[in-house]
Amino acid sequence: MKKITMVQYGCGKMSAYTMRYALEKGIKIIGAFDINPSLIGKDISQIIGSEKQLNIKIKNAEEFETFLQKHKIDVAVVTTTSIFAENYPIYEICAKNGVNAISTCEEAFYAQNSNPKLAKKLDKIAKQNNCTICGSGYQDVFWGNLISVLAGATHKIVKIKGKSSYNVEDYGISLAKVHGAGLNVKTFEKEVASNDNISSQERKKLIEAGKFSPSYMWNVNGWLCSKLGLHVIEQNQKCLPQIAKKDINSSTLGMTIKKGDCTGMSAVVTTKTKEGIVIESKCIGKVYDKDEFDCNDWTIEGEPNTRVVIERPSTVELTCATVINRIAELLCAEPGYTTTDKMCENFYKAKNIDSYIEYVGCDCEHCHND
Repeated sequence: MKKITMVQYGCGKMSAYTMRYALEKGIKIIGAFDINPSLIGKDISQIIGSEKQLNIKIKNAEEFETFLQKHKIDVAVVTTTSIFAENYPIYEICAKNGVNAISTCEEAFYAQNSNPKLAKKLDKIAKQNNCTICGSGYQDVFWGNLISVLAGATHKIVKIKGKSSYNVEDYGISLAKVHGAGLNVKTFEKEVASNDNISSQERKKLIEAGKFSPSYMWNVNGWLCSKLGLHVIEQNQKCLPQIAKKDINSSTLGMTIKKGDCTGMSAVVTTKTKEGIVIESKCIGKVYDKDEFDCNDWTIEGEPNTRVVIERPSTVELTCATVINRIAELLCAEPGYTTTDKMCENFYKAKNIDSYIEYVGCDCEHCHND
């Protein structure tokens, strides 16, 4: 079987792992793109920390579409921002050119419940050109499939509660700014928290217009409901500032966050379902102090109660490994904007990714090519 060909879009912190992992899993990288002038022209070996020159120079993002039109590419890995609308032009270029794409964009994990207009548009274009677009990453396993697997061992569920924290320093400046890191409290309330001080009807109008700003758990709750066969009747979110107890330096923001200013935010999303199950999930993204660390904590309340706590997960590496492992399912999935709740559960790829293209672990129609 021929090697899978890949292009990398976005050559920041995450790409150091996605590109290395891809190469080590037998994928052939033939192009890389970014908007940052300081990165354009560099060999990707400098990004992944390889002493061996790979002779793949990072190109200006403006050349992306022309490159796709000239080369046969199986998959584009997109590691840029967290907002679906911001990434949509990239996805559309991929879809129009018949290139499968997988993104670390958190909203792309399940944009159907935050920007259904663009999700539907992308789905149509991808289907017309026989390719698949999806979002994946840390949430795919630790906020999604892990919870659905635990639910499969539960007789009756009353409530699902989740809490996860992560250091925005690890993901780059775009994500840090989305979380309000570095803002004073007054500016945070105006630019971040005020988006949620609205009625359900106002939120619905924003969603329909594609102008809603979801927290990460908004899309996770939608994904979980879809995976578990639940029907949403009400969903809301509330964003709160995380306050620095002392001055904290942020290398990503290039500044010192003063005591009393915002290191980031916590967002709580509550989803009520027709089946009576409530999902309450909370994510905390901020610039960490030296004694803080990532944690993932989920509880299923019902019969029986089950709790799983994972301390100090390597969130960045887990995100990137999940994305590269997911390429097998991506290439076998139904064409369209097909989210991972419609694919089989993540599993370890012991061999090169191309070994799993015809059969990726189960007999469902999404995962088996006859």
